[in-house]
Amino acid sequence: MTQIDRKYDLEERTALFGESVIKLCRNIKQDNVIYPIVGQLIRSSTSIGANYMEANGASSKKDFVSKIFICKKESQETKHWLRMLNSCGIESISLNLSPMQKECQELIFIFTKIASSSRANQQLTN
Repeated sequence: MTQIDRKYDLEERTALFGESVIKLCRNIKQDNVIYPIVGQLIRSSTSIGANYMEANGASSKKDFVSKIFICKKESQETKHWLRMLNSCGIESISLNLSPMQKECQELIFIFTKIASSSRANQQLTN
């Protein structure tokens, strides 16, 4: 698979995103403030790919749209937790967050488009 192909393989892309968040979080020295943020960040970022896998196995168009909408919501939540982690002022971590924040925003755009297109198609068939 070429680099271009991987960019459009959303299953792989969401898995790589979750893995990159896990790797980042493993290297963070945690205290009482950072620990809950890291936990929330890991849960929401890995949930994106898990829900995308569920969407691909959906039993109906309605189920697919529902799972894609959850992917969008989890992406938005991940964006929030990345912002909160960035606000903790860990300089070495802040440098690594920018590419993740960019990828997270791109995932939000992708899932927003899939959800709106799917809903529009669903309305046309009803």
